[in-house]
Amino acid sequence: MNIFELIKTASPVVQIVLLILLFFSVFSWTIIFFKRNSLMKATNQSRKFLAVFKKSRNLAEVSETSKTFPGSPLASIFQAGFKEMAYLAKNTPQEAPNGASLDNLSRALTKASNAEVAKMEKLMSFLATTGSVSPFIGLFGTVWGIMRSFTDINLTRSASLASVAPGIAEALVATAVGLVAAIPAVIAYNYFLHRIKDFITDMEDFSLELLSIAERLYGSS
Repeated sequence: MNIFELIKTASPVVQIVLLILLFFSVFSWTIIFFKRNSLMKATNQSRKFLAVFKKSRNLAEVSETSKTFPGSPLASIFQAGFKEMAYLAKNTPQEAPNGASLDNLSRALTKASNAEVAKMEKLMSFLATTGSVSPFIGLFGTVWGIMRSFTDINLTRSASLASVAPGIAEALVATAVGLVAAIPAVIAYNYFLHRIKDFITDMEDFSLELLSIAERLYGSS
C-alpha cells in the first residue's frame, strides 16, 4: 500500500486532518517564498540606496533617487524624513527651528520606521502559528488512528498485523505530515525574524544619521 492509497482509505477524520495540514503547509511555503523575495529585494535596494545617499551632498537629489527604490525601507524612511525637513525649512526660513521641531522630525522617522517594520512582519504570525499548531493537529490524527486500531481489534477479535496496520499507518502519516508542515515554518520564522531585527537596527541607525544631518543643517535652540 503506497502513501496515496493509505490516505484514500484513511478514516474521514484523519483525511480532514491531512487536508488542514496540507493547507498550512502550502500557505506556509507561499509565505516563505514571498518573504524571502521581499527581504532580498529590500536588502539589495537598501544597499544601493545607501551608496547613493553617502555619495550625494544634495538631499533633494537623494530624495528623487530614493523613489527608484520602493522596496527599500531605508529609502522610505528617508522620504518621510526629507518631507519633514522640507516642512521645517519652509516654515522657519529666517531662524533655526527649535528642539520641538526636531522632535517632530524624530517622530516622523519613528512613524515611518514602525510602518516598515509592520510591513516586514506581515504574515509572520501565520508561520509562527503553523510551527506551533501543526504538530498538535498531526498528533490529533495520530491519536484518532490509534483509536481506530483498537476499535478494529475489538471488532475482529484479533490483534494481528492485518487488523491494526491501517489505523497505525494513518496515525504515523498524520504525525509525519504535521512535522513536515511545522519544521519549515519554524526554521523560516526564526530566519526571517533575525533578518527583520537586522533591518530594525539599520533603520534606527539611519534615523539617527538623518537627525544628525537635520541638526547640522538647521541647528537647535
